[in-house]
Formats: sequence, structure tokens, C-alpha cells
Amino acid sequence: MLSKPKSRKVASLLALSGVVIPVCGLHKFYLGQPFWGVMYLLLCWTPIPRIASAIEGVWYLLQSQDQFDLNFNLGIESTVSSSDNPSAGIDPAKVGEIADALRQLDSLRQEGLVSEYEFEQKRRQLLDLIA
Repeated sequence: MLSKPKSRKVASLLALSGVVIPVCGLHKFYLGQPFWGVMYLLLCWTPIPRIASAIEGVWYLLQSQDQFDLNFNLGIESTVSSSDNPSAGIDPAKVGEIADALRQLDSLRQEGLVSEYEFEQKRRQLLDLIA
């Protein structure tokens, strides 16, 4: 279960079921947030977790799959994005633009206009666009 991407639909179904069944917070355990799952279970006798579950269930449904993956599937390859376009590679034009930006950034660093720390931050941001 840890290596499989979590489904947005299952998470929203579990959250919305927490509104009607006496045990709420199952979606938190499913999403890998056991602390919050326990908090929901401890507060189950109040309406607070039911309201929060309803809000989160709707929130999960309104999120795009990419946003959901960023929030809950970090470091896990999404089955939805990989099955949409399996031969999708990196656009050569995009790589060229990033390479040009890196060269400009390096020249600014060599001229002393950008500190080493700023250079490294921007360089990592640009390289993350490729990966």
C-alpha cells in the first residue's frame, strides 16, 4: 500500500463516509496521516470531525489529479499520468530554454551579481523543471 499511489476518489469516498458512519477519520489513515486519523477518532463524539470530513471530501473531489498527487503522492509515480501518455519525453525546446537560463545564471554568478546560495537555489529550481 505504501508504494501504490493513493486514489483521489477513494480518499474522498472515505472522507464523505465519515459524515454518515460513526467512525470518521479513515481517509486520514488511508492518506498516510495517522496522527490526524487518531485525532478524528478521539473527537468522534463531537461534530468537528464530521464537518471536517465533509469539507475534505469535497476538497479532494474539487482538486485536480496533479494537485492531489502533489499533496498526497509525493515520490510515488502516478498511474494516471503515466498511462495518459507513456511515450511522453522531455520537450527539447524546454530543455534548451532551461540550459540557456542556467548559462545566464552561471554568468551572473561569475560576475558576482548572484551569490552562491542564490545560484544553487535557482539552479535546482530550473533542473526540477526537467525532472
